Amino acid sequence: MRMIAELWRGVRAAFSDRNVLSLMAFTCTIVLCAAIFYSWAEDWSFLDAVYFSVITISTVGYGDFSPQTFAGKMFTIVYVLIGLGVFVATATTVATAILSHRLKDEDGADRKRRARHPKKRP
Repeated sequence: MRMIAELWRGVRAAFSDRNVLSLMAFTCTIVLCAAIFYSWAEDWSFLDAVYFSVITISTVGYGDFSPQTFAGKMFTIVYVLIGLGVFVATATTVATAILSHRLKDEDGADRKRRARHPKKRP
């Protein structure tokens, strides 16, 4: 249970970081723009278009949807090449922020422990 609480604190700290928020906003904007395009070009429902956009940018690619139009296929090529880098950068920044918060917590706990139990010098 302690590990979950630590992870939760790390996630909260990560989402208060300006870099994380900026990349998340950019990632969401790219997914939203792609979903709007797929809704229009492929005549998909907005939910299907968002689903495909997320599955594609994350490289999961279940294969249950695929663009059928020339415009959709060309857009997907560009979307994957650009979106994948943005997605990886976002995931890396979130993970780094979580780990950084955890290391700060551990460092703070070590300092408190040393302050309570200073080493005796001969």
